[in-house]
Amino acid sequence: MKGILLFCFLLFSTPNFSKDNNNSLQNEQKLAWFKEAKFGMFVHWGLYSLLEGSYNGHTLPDTTLANGRSWYAEWIQMRLEVPSSDYKSLINEFNPIHFDADEWIKEAKNAGMHYFVITSKHHDGFAMWDSKVSEFNIMHTPFGRDIIKELVSACKKQGLKYGFYYSHWHDWEYPGGALPYWFDKVEDEKFEKYWQEKSLPQIKELITLYDPDLLWFDTWDEVSHITEKRRDELIDLVRNLSPKCLINGRISYYNPGDDIDFLEMHDNQYPDKILNKPWQTPATMIHSWGWHAKDFNWKSSDRMIEYLINNTSKGGNYLLNVGPKADGKFPVPATRRLREMGAWLLVNGDAVYNTYPVSMETPEKVYLSQKTIDGNHYLYISIALPLETIILPLPESNAIYECEVLESGRPISYKQSSEDVKIDIPSNLYKDSSVQVIRLRISKPI
Repeated sequence: MKGILLFCFLLFSTPNFSKDNNNSLQNEQKLAWFKEAKFGMFVHWGLYSLLEGSYNGHTLPDTTLANGRSWYAEWIQMRLEVPSSDYKSLINEFNPIHFDADEWIKEAKNAGMHYFVITSKHHDGFAMWDSKVSEFNIMHTPFGRDIIKELVSACKKQGLKYGFYYSHWHDWEYPGGALPYWFDKVEDEKFEKYWQEKSLPQIKELITLYDPDLLWFDTWDEVSHITEKRRDELIDLVRNLSPKCLINGRISYYNPGDDIDFLEMHDNQYPDKILNKPWQTPATMIHSWGWHAKDFNWKSSDRMIEYLINNTSKGGNYLLNVGPKADGKFPVPATRRLREMGAWLLVNGDAVYNTYPVSMETPEKVYLSQKTIDGNHYLYISIALPLETIILPLPESNAIYECEVLESGRPISYKQSSEDVKIDIPSNLYKDSSVQVIRLRISKPI
């Protein structure tokens, strides 16, 4: 009898383990594209783009009104104390006659980006799609077109994954939506009304109408109305509506829980180590996210390439932002940088896409990644600073078969010992000032 009972116990308990394994496999499968993609485009665009970072004689940052700390043009309503009536009246002016979804997504693809994320609703509460939940949306502007729908169509044509930023916590238009910390805190009962009447229904709309590959939620280093209960309620909503849709960790920055899909770093934060969970850095080309006509703090394409390879070397992604102008065009400096990064990735993309990190100490400004292609194992060494030699702890037990410049195939001399490898870098390699990549074909993965 004991044997029969034990058999029955094993028989009926085994499916639980199988179910766990199946869930783990399903999670890995839905995350596969994200871990392979490495590089995506973020877009902050809305009514705030019309103000271009200035209002009533003040320009961000303004120490008298903006608390002296934020260039972010999408925050202009609160930072420069724009009256609600003035801000909401911008809905009558928003008419981006030069917007072309196909052109935007072509620029993203040509830049080497594999996915696209846009602000469907930022903190101002304005929806960039045909929302039936709130009339404060783009269909009530002179433009009167569903921008989200057009961008989704363009992404599908170009083969890019796509997702939406949605401000689930802050909403400065709808009663009960959270406000910045320097205002009186919204009562939880009022927030719950906003949560049930606008936030959750609009997220449901976005999923059912557009079937996104990811949702980008936004909280920060402060206590918020996104309690564990609300966090889990939102996660359950997404999971029930879309098994494929990824959820980022800033759904609840202080306590994202175990059911998110990837970690979201702080703005422009770059980890210095490999993280256990998939992750990405949301990053800007200038200080601001939304279009700011007087923010001239443009980062160079080489600098942003280095951010990309830094993240790649640590298993993370790089989500690089563009703040389009109110007329729908990308700023020219942004377009130039996108195309320069795309040109670099055209010849060096093998060191970025579908790679995984290497646990190995490297000299400063040297970044490693690796992959296996058709049974061949490759180690990529991306160099962001002129060096005469590079020494890596790669002993003869992992033999090197080839050592060459990835772009040109130029052979590079090296000397491998039982402890390490010394790679000699030709001085004229740096006549091209961009990040250089050396590829080693090795006998086994590291």
